[in-house]
Amino acid sequence: MPLCEPLNTSAPVGDSVGESDDMARLMKQVSIESPSHKLKECIFNFDEPMPDVPELGARVKVRNAGVCYRLRSASSSASLKSLDALALGSPLHQSVRDTSLFPGYEVAGTVDAVGTGVGDTDIRVGDRVIVYPYEGHPPGYGEYIAVPEIKFLVKIPDSMSLSVAAMLPSGALWAMNTVFRAREAVQEVIKNKGEAGTCSVLLVGTGGLALWALRIVRYFWPAKEDHIKITVACLRDEGISILSRELGVDIVQWSEDRNICLWTSCSWLRRLEGWDHREQSLQQERTEDHIVVMGGGVILVSAEHAESFLARYTKEAQSSDHQLLAVQLGSLDQLKELVHLVSTNAIEPPPHHIFPADCANEAIAKIGKGQILGRAILEFPEEEDEE
Repeated sequence: MPLCEPLNTSAPVGDSVGESDDMARLMKQVSIESPSHKLKECIFNFDEPMPDVPELGARVKVRNAGVCYRLRSASSSASLKSLDALALGSPLHQSVRDTSLFPGYEVAGTVDAVGTGVGDTDIRVGDRVIVYPYEGHPPGYGEYIAVPEIKFLVKIPDSMSLSVAAMLPSGALWAMNTVFRAREAVQEVIKNKGEAGTCSVLLVGTGGLALWALRIVRYFWPAKEDHIKITVACLRDEGISILSRELGVDIVQWSEDRNICLWTSCSWLRRLEGWDHREQSLQQERTEDHIVVMGGGVILVSAEHAESFLARYTKEAQSSDHQLLAVQLGSLDQLKELVHLVSTNAIEPPPHHIFPADCANEAIAKIGKGQILGRAILEFPEEEDEE
């Protein structure tokens, strides 16, 4: 059976569709759930009714979406084993642990309709937008999505492709907020060490998020001006060495052998993770989960995993004079700033590869085999392509 199985196509989209017509129409939806060792248990294709236009929001025609997954769902037993599945150590999950695939919601497209109750706004039908990953966002990627409030839409300039824009709402935003959170800890370390002091930062993983984090760090902290030494620890080189000279970072490839330690702080991180399946997924599933500021002993953990992680390891961290801090996704204002920085070429986006939306399983398979450097992006057809 081929990897790419076409989805059922929806009816052609007209220029003007009434609410009753919307209810009768079906659209394609792709849902990527928590990874399991069986590829077919991760990806679900549906025909769903066209969503209504929210009174205070808008309906967006999706063009591109970052390949992210949702942690839990009632629709599949695979999602209930999200972290357990990563214990199997199969080639499919090498890159999953290396942050090429992570939880999130990344959508870019055009405004199809605006709600009748929307007041003063600069959002118009036809505008190119990305969607801020608001609480309660849809459980998958459909050809059309209903956004409950117009404020969650961020306009994209014509100079930025929608495939690049689709990388911003989750991956880049997590990385940016983590960099800002790390900056506070870094400044505290440098303050304690004095003007001549240096703070060492360990970034674990080399997936798309690490590439974002490094670019964002070097924009806000130029190498010639800062007191920061950045080292990237990875299981293999996924193209990160290309950036090492450009961004002024060191690369260390490590082994999964629990007896091999890079240095004291990295050794503590490995002991902290425990190297069982759950801790492996926490350690390498998402790059920005673990930017380790050595010297100050600060480890940043994504808020998504923070509750269980902190409960389990806070005592050990304290005994080793390390601090664990939770990092949130990032704000709407930060997302708008990212759009500006990327569209003006102040920050260069990492590489990405585009897959048709009905070939999401092929994208996941290539991610799992480590065949994608950077990010994987799904693409839905334009209306004329469907026709």
